[in-house]
Amino acid sequence: MIPRYCSRSFLDNVMGSTIRWTLYYLRKGQLPDARNMLERMPVRGPHGRVGHWTSLLSRFSRFGFIDEAKSLFDIMPQKNQVTYNAMLSGLVQSGRISEACSFFERMPEKNVVSWTSMLCGYANAGRIDEAKRLFIDMPERNVVSWNAMVVGLIRNGDLDEAKWLFDTMPVRDVISWNAMISGYTENFRMEEARVLFEEMEERNFVTWTIMVTGYCRIGNVEEGYDLFEKIPEQNVVSWTAMIGGYAWNGFYREALSIFLETKKNFNLEPNKETFISLAYACAGVGFSRLGKQLHANLIIRGMESDDDDGRLSQSLIHMYTLFGLMDFAHHIFVRNIKSCSAQLCNLMISGYIRSEQLEKAKNFFVTAPMCDRISWTSMIDGYLSVGQVSKARELFDVMPDRDAVAWTAIISGYVHNELIAEAIDLFSEMRTQGFHPLNLTYATLIGAAGAVANLDQGKQYHSVLLKSNFELDLTVQNSLISMYAKCGEIDEAHSIFMSMIDRDIISWNSMIMGYSNHGLVNEALQVFESMLKCGSHPNSTTFLGILSACSHGGLVDRGWEEFNSMRDVYAIPPGLEHYICMIDLLGRAGKLEEAEDFVLRLPFEPNSAVWGALLGVCGLKKNSEIAARAAKKLLELDPLNAPAHVVLCNVCAANGWYLDEKILRKEMGQKGVRKTPGCSWIPLKGRDHLFLSGSKISLEADEMLSLLLGNLDERDCFIY
Repeated sequence: MIPRYCSRSFLDNVMGSTIRWTLYYLRKGQLPDARNMLERMPVRGPHGRVGHWTSLLSRFSRFGFIDEAKSLFDIMPQKNQVTYNAMLSGLVQSGRISEACSFFERMPEKNVVSWTSMLCGYANAGRIDEAKRLFIDMPERNVVSWNAMVVGLIRNGDLDEAKWLFDTMPVRDVISWNAMISGYTENFRMEEARVLFEEMEERNFVTWTIMVTGYCRIGNVEEGYDLFEKIPEQNVVSWTAMIGGYAWNGFYREALSIFLETKKNFNLEPNKETFISLAYACAGVGFSRLGKQLHANLIIRGMESDDDDGRLSQSLIHMYTLFGLMDFAHHIFVRNIKSCSAQLCNLMISGYIRSEQLEKAKNFFVTAPMCDRISWTSMIDGYLSVGQVSKARELFDVMPDRDAVAWTAIISGYVHNELIAEAIDLFSEMRTQGFHPLNLTYATLIGAAGAVANLDQGKQYHSVLLKSNFELDLTVQNSLISMYAKCGEIDEAHSIFMSMIDRDIISWNSMIMGYSNHGLVNEALQVFESMLKCGSHPNSTTFLGILSACSHGGLVDRGWEEFNSMRDVYAIPPGLEHYICMIDLLGRAGKLEEAEDFVLRLPFEPNSAVWGALLGVCGLKKNSEIAARAAKKLLELDPLNAPAHVVLCNVCAANGWYLDEKILRKEMGQKGVRKTPGCSWIPLKGRDHLFLSGSKISLEADEMLSLLLGNLDERDCFIY
């Protein structure tokens, strides 16, 4: 009995019981009863009943009762120009453009409001050519008409034509300027927006807010904040724009700080948009307690239910899923189940997977109101991340609408689980089924080829990329550099590096590490110096490569210089791997006492990796005393450490302590300590043949010997 879209209490509060019954009769088609209700309404205002009825018609349209508004219009005994315009506006705003057009043609009289309303209808529906024809045919135009045409052109992508029309306007108001500036900012043309902004004689807070938002949209938060501070009269809208600008650009702490400043110094009350940005900021910094307080504040203010578009719920679910508080996220999801979207479902699935609740993720996925490709891909990726390859494959095989992203996810998962051959087969199947691989697909497979030193496979992928004129992005180029460097083709890696137009930190690091691993110390240092000249900032991986290069080249002083600069100049705290590199550097240079002293002065308790590194360099220089101390410490931490036993045996043998060596080897046998055997492999005719140190020669030994003697075509066989 109650009209759609609205509850009885809503209608009672907003419209009153008489109006509600009028609406009810109109819905039922009981037009005489509706007419009687209208006649019983008291006369209000200077325009009498026609004004009151027109106001009622507008109200029905505004709340979505457009059919009832049409019925009301039909039974009205009196109508004026405002009544016709109200009906036309209702049809336009409800998106019923064809009906609006017919109604417009039947109107006995039209004024500038009628023409402008129809123009907006065409423009909003994307029928911009009809809007332009209507604008040309208008017998009278005012500034609102001009503004509507400018906005229509901007929304339909004709920004330059909108600017031309803006320049020809006989009169402009602040809305005209704001519309044009907003068009430029939304299309990331901030220089042109700034020119108009500077030309404006009178600006309002909307103008300033548009510019602040525009700069934040292109990532220039510093310029946005500089402009924000110059706003003559800041309000909650401008503050919210700045908070949102910080949050969307990852400056979460700054977003929270500026909010606290607002509360403390300006006593401004946050609105819904403010809370949305704050929820993302809390999620970004991981402040779960603050996030809960934010949510509580929303509930106290009664704003949790004011979420027609679902964006507030989405921000809260996003926040709680990042916190790993899935019960909170699920509670909000259930409360908003009627406005559920695939995006919300994906947030929940990703949250469960991220918090290692894969079973709950599966249950949610099965019962979710709606799922899309992202939902399926997330579940496949979730299974692969915990090694459940068979379940991931089962889900992938029944996925209804697979795309290149899903294929890339399953291929990457197979590579992650070291199923390289299966990943290659999937790649072939992907192409056979007509899917075009992504940059990430190629990068993953090229990286896998580099990881197992399969140069032939890596070259094949590179060849496919070149033959297909595939546009290589940074990810693919970096993977090629790394692959060629790991496979021994350092010149090819350098060639790709030099051909790159843009480089990121991974590009520089890949080249530095490549040279370092090949013992090309000077080349590694030259790349590092070029990197600094280009303005790129090194990270911990960069310094790992540099320290490794210094170790290979015996550059002790340079190594110390770089080790100290990473902490003192670049504020990068050294990691375990950097300390081990320094031990290796000192040991290789014969400075074993200094290496031991370095270990004893570490800012943390040395672990087995540290003592193992020291023991390793002792073996190189036959320093028995330090080796014995290092081995003792290492075996205290890890009594079954095979490399420690082996290195200590080698030290004993090198010093002629054969009895001690014999005793150590006997202890190894008693403890069941076994050294992991050395491993090598040969890809031969599509198969990998694995060989362990001490294993028996396989039946293909003749072919291998033939290769070594030059009797086998080397294109069939590569040795690693």
